[in-house]
Amino acid sequence: MRLVVLGGGESGVGTAILGKKKGYDVFVSDFGKIKENYKEVLLINEIAWEEQVHTEELILNADVVMKSPGISDNSPIVKKLKEKGISVISEIEFAAPYTEATIIGITGSNGKTTTTMLTHHLLKAAGLNVGLGGNIGKSFAWQVADNKYDLYVLELSSFQLDGIENFKPHIAIITNISPDHLDRYNYKYENYIDAKFRITMNQTQEDYLIYDADDEAISEWFKTHTTKAKLIPFSLTKTFNEGAYIQNNKMEIKINQEEYTMDTEYIALEGKHNMKNAMAATSVAKLMQIRKATIRESLSNFQGVEHRLEKVLKIQNVQYINDSKATNVNATFFALDSMNAPTVWIVGGVDKGNDYNELMSLVREKVKAIICLGVDNKKVIDVFGNVVDIMIEVSSMDDAVRMAQRLTEKGDAVLLSPACASFDLFENYEDRGNQFKQAVKNL
Repeated sequence: MRLVVLGGGESGVGTAILGKKKGYDVFVSDFGKIKENYKEVLLINEIAWEEQVHTEELILNADVVMKSPGISDNSPIVKKLKEKGISVISEIEFAAPYTEATIIGITGSNGKTTTTMLTHHLLKAAGLNVGLGGNIGKSFAWQVADNKYDLYVLELSSFQLDGIENFKPHIAIITNISPDHLDRYNYKYENYIDAKFRITMNQTQEDYLIYDADDEAISEWFKTHTTKAKLIPFSLTKTFNEGAYIQNNKMEIKINQEEYTMDTEYIALEGKHNMKNAMAATSVAKLMQIRKATIRESLSNFQGVEHRLEKVLKIQNVQYINDSKATNVNATFFALDSMNAPTVWIVGGVDKGNDYNELMSLVREKVKAIICLGVDNKKVIDVFGNVVDIMIEVSSMDDAVRMAQRLTEKGDAVLLSPACASFDLFENYEDRGNQFKQAVKNL
């Protein structure tokens, strides 16, 4: 059997290693450059590879193709594979049959990284042998090749879910759905929503789907679709006989005739959206029958995720906050909503079809100045030009941070929450966040 892997990054190289171990004839092809450390791994494992080209005769003879999530379905080589009827799947689909481990899969437009990390933190603190992978950390396939874990907590993007056929998590979470990546879904929001719900398509009545019952897109989907999984909703406003909710500053979780209550003041993460992430992760912990004391301790000592509302430094009584991971409008909405001080907001990047009007009331209430950090800022300027007094365009992170410092007074905050992808000026959102942190330290 010939396995062709498109993309020589973490997920591609992990798949190649697992494929080789399972007896496939493996070939890795990357249209860009492969990083040196990954080339070494491929060489050590005697796996053939190419970079900066897709050689058709070495690819179109595949029995199965694993496509890295960053490669669009519309790329010429993928179209040719599909025309030939060759199966094109994601790393998750390829690796899952090779493990007996229990899989917890987490998707959503926002909150999925925090929920994934928090769930992993809860299970690990309880002494379970649990791996972390998917969209973050070490490749899932690579970990399966090493046969390490009894459980996996996987962060799953819509792109990874697009490439599944039989994959099914025992516990699935949908944190929320808001318009994102619409450029990859023919600008049809319903296509993107359907992609997220693929996480539950193979689930049976033995499995669980945990979801945000306050989310409009999720509620709409349930009006015309069903899943076989047992449903565990969570909400800030509703109460349930089976599910999770907040009442009188207490988090209440009712699952399988058992109840768990905790004062919300003990939860380390701040903000309403993080209450939801905590309810989702705690629901998993209850399903896995983790002790109450362990849950309480884990929720109170969880540090949060880098580049997600991360407090960097206070300088002259101005708080600098790195929310570089906010790559869509909905994530930035949460960030602005959690601000309690007059805010200088750094925004911009590669727009994925954003509607900034959703932020209008928050910007009027909280933002004193906007710094546009992007190659094309026209849309941001058109929407907010008449709303804030000061609007400035810059083309480097150093300029953005220096300008922000000039515009602040004691008691203000500076928030990097771009609402956009980062690829116009940075390698990725981590690079953008790290440059912000460095620029703040240089002040």
